[in-house]
Amino acid sequence: MDTGGDMYQELVEQQKDYIVKFSPEGRLLYVNPAYCELVGKTKEELIGSIFMPVIERQYADVIATQLVKLFRPPFACYVDQWMQTRKGMRCISWSARSLLEGADTVRAIIAVGRDSTQTKTQEKAIQKRDRELMLVVESGKQMYYSHTPDHVMNYVSPRIRKLLGCRPRAGKRLWTDYLSKNPANAAGLERTLRALESGRREPPYRLELVSGNGDTFWVEVNEIPVVKEGKAVAIVGSLVDVTDKKQVEEGLAEADLLIKGLRA
Repeated sequence: MDTGGDMYQELVEQQKDYIVKFSPEGRLLYVNPAYCELVGKTKEELIGSIFMPVIERQYADVIATQLVKLFRPPFACYVDQWMQTRKGMRCISWSARSLLEGADTVRAIIAVGRDSTQTKTQEKAIQKRDRELMLVVESGKQMYYSHTPDHVMNYVSPRIRKLLGCRPRAGKRLWTDYLSKNPANAAGLERTLRALESGRREPPYRLELVSGNGDTFWVEVNEIPVVKEGKAVAIVGSLVDVTDKKQVEEGLAEADLLIKGLRA
C-alpha cells in the first residue's frame, strides 16, 4: 500500500514541469525526470552540481538580483534562465520559493520551471518591430503626441521633447504650459476644445510654443480626438516645425505690402 510520501513522490516524478531543489549554496539536491530529460543528464550526474549556471553573461546581474530575494522576505522570486538543453538554447521561467528553518534561515529552495522560449521569442520580435516602427515614425517630418481631455500629456515623441528642451517624466505636464503668450494661440486652443466636445476632427492650425530655454518656435498641428462610447477620451496628433516657413511667409507678406505701397 502506497504511503502519502510515495504518492507525493509519484506526482512530482510525473510532472511535465521542471522541478528542482537546491541548497542555499546553489547545489542541486533533487531533480525530477523532466529536468533530467531537458538537460540530457542523469540524476546522479546532476545531484551536487551547481544549479542555474549563467550561459549568457549579460543576464548574470539580473539573475543574481532576483536570487537575492530568496534570502529575505518574501523569500521567493521569478527568474528567466536561458540555458543549453537537448533542444538547443531554451528560456526556462522559474518560480522559486525558500524552505525556512525558523523565521528567516533558508535550509533549501524549491523551483518549478516551464519552457517559455516561444513567448520570450515573440516578445523580442514585438519589441524589435516596435523599435523599427518607432524609427520609421520618428524619421519623418511629423512629431507625434497624445494628451488627455484635461490637456495632460501621456505621450510625447523624443523629437518633441528635444524641441521643447524637456526630459522624459520631467518638467511641465500640461501641453498648454508650453504655449507662448502670442494671442494667435487662442484660436488653436479653441479648435482642440471643439474637437473634444464634438468628437470630430478639426482642420490643422498653428501654435507658437516656448522651449525650456525661452526660445519660441511655430508648429503646425494636425490632431484627431479618440472617441469611446460617444465621448472623446484623448487627443492624438502630430506637429511639424514651421518656424522657417512662417518667417518666409511673413517676409513675402511684408514684400507684398511694400510693392503695393510703391504702386500707390
